[in-house]
Amino acid sequence: MRTTRVVRRFAVTTGAALLALTGAAGSAAADDETPEKVTEAGTSFRTATALRIDQEATAEASTGDYLYWAFPVDAGQRATVHATVKLPEAAARHAASTWQVDVYDGLRRRQACRLGTPTKTAAQDAASVSLSCSLRTVRSWSEQWANDPLPGTYYLRLTVTDLKADDLGLPVRAEAKVTATDAGGAQAVDGSLGEPLVPGAGSDERRAAAVEPEDGWSGGWWSSR
Repeated sequence: MRTTRVVRRFAVTTGAALLALTGAAGSAAADDETPEKVTEAGTSFRTATALRIDQEATAEASTGDYLYWAFPVDAGQRATVHATVKLPEAAARHAASTWQVDVYDGLRRRQACRLGTPTKTAAQDAASVSLSCSLRTVRSWSEQWANDPLPGTYYLRLTVTDLKADDLGLPVRAEAKVTATDAGGAQAVDGSLGEPLVPGAGSDERRAAAVEPEDGWSGGWWSSR
């Protein structure tokens, strides 16, 4: 009987320990799924703070500072940057201010925004200002002379572009986040045309100038769109 009780007690103790370890492991796994917040920003391209997709970032700064974050975007993704600036108290400000977000690729080429509000003016009594910029779909390749977005590191820059001199140096709190979605087959691009570009291609009757080669047009590649 004594041996049986010892075995049962050992089994209960071991089971409790395993449950505790399992719970701790599950909690750690859940914590790993949620990226930790970034609490700083760089002040140049070289010192840009790394930021993952869907990771939140905050930074304490002063009006007039340039804030930089760097984030990765892969081929086929369409990224959107979000930024919010918590402004100083209205009593401390003397006029409205204009804020702007800019996005650059790894070659520091400024990227155009498809959608969003990259520049916005905040009234003197506004508590905050929110900005956004949706980028074009990142391509897997591009001509050397083109400005197409390619896979790699991108930079988010946040700053004030129009501000009364008396308001320079006032404390602000900046928040930034980058989201990304897969564009899908509708945006698949490999550099090949699905159909030759000829005059009148969209009409029922093509113009007489739309001549074809003797052997016909070369075959193209069709994407899932």
